[in-house]
Amino acid sequence: MSLIDEDRVDLAATFLSLTAEAAELRIRVTELRQELADLGDRMNVISTALRSTRS
Repeated sequence: MSLIDEDRVDLAATFLSLTAEAAELRIRVTELRQELADLGDRMNVISTALRSTRS
């Protein structure tokens, strides 16, 4: 295999690796957004409960 062919193989492998990593990161971002939304919901429930105990 020539140096040019090896470079193409390395480039293709790098591209595939980065594509897979980007997909994993996209999934993780979606999970974190959902966790933040859930946390916000729990905070609202607790805030409401605390306000109702003061009344």
